[in-house]
Amino acid sequence: MAKDITPRATDYARWYTDVVNKSKLADYSPVKGCMVIRPHGYSLWENMQQSLDRMFKDTGHVNAYFPLFIPKSFLAKEAEHVEGFAKECAIITHTRLVATGKEGASALAPDPESKLEEELVVRPTSETIIYSMFAKWIQSYRDLPLLMNQWANVVRWEMRTRLFLRTTEFLWQEGHTAHASHEEAIAEARQMLEVYRTFAEDFLAVPVLTGTKTESEKFAGALTTYCIEALMQDGKALQAGTSHDLGQNFARAFDVKYQSAEGTWEHTWNTSWGVSTRLIGALVMCHGDDDGLVLPPKIAPIQAIIIPIWRNDEQRRQTVDAGRQVLQELQNAGIKATIDERDNVNPGFKYAEAELQGVPLRLEVGPRDLEADTIMTVSRIERKKTPVSRHGIAETVLTMLHGFQTELFERACDRRDKATKDVETWEEFVEAIDAGGFVRARFNEDPEVEKQIQAETKATVRVIPFDAPEDPGPCIKTAQPATHRVVFAKAY
Repeated sequence: MAKDITPRATDYARWYTDVVNKSKLADYSPVKGCMVIRPHGYSLWENMQQSLDRMFKDTGHVNAYFPLFIPKSFLAKEAEHVEGFAKECAIITHTRLVATGKEGASALAPDPESKLEEELVVRPTSETIIYSMFAKWIQSYRDLPLLMNQWANVVRWEMRTRLFLRTTEFLWQEGHTAHASHEEAIAEARQMLEVYRTFAEDFLAVPVLTGTKTESEKFAGALTTYCIEALMQDGKALQAGTSHDLGQNFARAFDVKYQSAEGTWEHTWNTSWGVSTRLIGALVMCHGDDDGLVLPPKIAPIQAIIIPIWRNDEQRRQTVDAGRQVLQELQNAGIKATIDERDNVNPGFKYAEAELQGVPLRLEVGPRDLEADTIMTVSRIERKKTPVSRHGIAETVLTMLHGFQTELFERACDRRDKATKDVETWEEFVEAIDAGGFVRARFNEDPEVEKQIQAETKATVRVIPFDAPEDPGPCIKTAQPATHRVVFAKAY
């Protein structure tokens, strides 16, 4: 099977697109800037959904659904919010089309009689529509906290798009909560960031830094934005998830109030938090190699694939029967396994296809394996063949998958740590940014200085780490006093 994947060292961006397309994760749609998520990619998203949804519900959240369309006036109620999203919004002005009498693509036009009294925004995010509903539902302190999440699609009109990483329409979840005190809201936002960190590291095997965004990088309308930040193999950062302390900004804009136990009326304190199908892009770029995807077992649609090998009809019957028995044992043990019984392609093609799609473990069952009462195992990481006993195969595979998950995470951690540098001077900073990776430098957190650094180097402050120790010294750009180091990088 010819994979025709551009090597990472030749063109990393082209490699990424090749892997996404050829592994059948997604394809370009007829609508510019949008993507079609193919079954292999969507099954990855479903696995992420199921795991995250369980984690959300374990922390007391419930799912709901809110409209795709938002009155334009709602967006204008929160000043920072409208400023942050105005340039990305798609607007609905009419409800139907009429024939113009002309031929071709221009034969249809908006019906003037169907013009909306108030234009609608296609959901770029749901704070405004959700908090307008919270205002109806919240009356008393007994109604708090209100902890909701929705799985939905959003539209943000992007100029430069890339499959999964930045598309005009994408899938995500967005949590929205209301609390009686600011302390509760902060604790909620921090708790959900920890959920994201746990998911990224324990399920996706992607190590992340946790902390806050700078004022210029925070979510439009938030007091504080918390984030998880990952490093890809090409040395660029990827924002993998955010959680926001919204303060009372939206509560005041939409008059979300509750009556306290003392009888006074108070505005609620709110949070929002979300991750998206961008996580699939993170998986590709963090773990993939020149042969395709490498998927962590906890999230892989197929954890193990069984490939019978034969030379004649009798061998086919024997190896397929044995493979089916192994399949049943694996599935009984809760392993997501499948068997490739196709007789119109050779084993080499099957091996390459499984590698391309990132299947963690391959099990080969051939005539010699049957004679030896063994199964040949091949890890997607090492690609080294290792025979194991046919007996207790499910336990063996579970152990191997656990080791695979651990090794994938450790490899990513090691790669990130080697690509993280501390710098002291502006010259060192520029050199380190050009080389790629996380660069830790002292910074006085002046937004204008941050803009200047970005203009000169294309690097931004990715995260102010929670665990950043006091490390006073001169700001990397201005030499003014700074108290600690922040993490810079070029980013997607």
